[in-house]
Amino acid sequence: MRKPFALAFFLAFLASACGPRYLLKETRQLEGETWSYADSLSFQAAIRDTARIYDISLLVKHQTSFHFQNLYLRIHTGFPDGKKLTQVLSLELANKAGKWQGACRGDHCTLEVPIQLNAFFNQTGVHTFTLEQYMRADDLPGISALGIRIKEAGSRK
Repeated sequence: MRKPFALAFFLAFLASACGPRYLLKETRQLEGETWSYADSLSFQAAIRDTARIYDISLLVKHQTSFHFQNLYLRIHTGFPDGKKLTQVLSLELANKAGKWQGACRGDHCTLEVPIQLNAFFNQTGVHTFTLEQYMRADDLPGISALGIRIKEAGSRK
C-alpha cells in the first residue's frame, strides 16, 4: 500500500518541477473592469542573481466589447539604487482584421504579451514595475485585469 502512494508523490513532484519557474507571477483585478489614469498598478520583484536571464511579459484580460485594437501604457521601472526608467508600450490586443489575440472565453479575452526576452538585471534588490494607462481616454471600460510575469529563461549570461 505504501508503494502506490510513494509513486504518486514522486510523479507529482516531477510534474511540478517541469513547469516554468517564475520570479514574479501576479495579476491585479481592476474595479468595475475599468482602467483609469488614476489606477496605476505596481508590482515588485526581489532580484538575487544578476547572472540569471529572464523573459518578461504582461498579461491583459479584457472584455470582447473593448473599443480599441491596442492598449497604450507606460511602464515605469524602479531600480534598487533609486534610478527610474519609463517606456511607452503599445500592446496589440486584436489583429488588423479585428480578431482578438489570445484566449477568449465568453465575453473576456486573456492575452500574454512578451515585452522583453532574455532580460537580465544589473542590480540585486527590489525592482518595482508600475503600469500606467496611457490612452487618450481618462477611463478605459473593458479592461478587467493586468499582470506581470517574470520567468527564468533557463540560461545565464
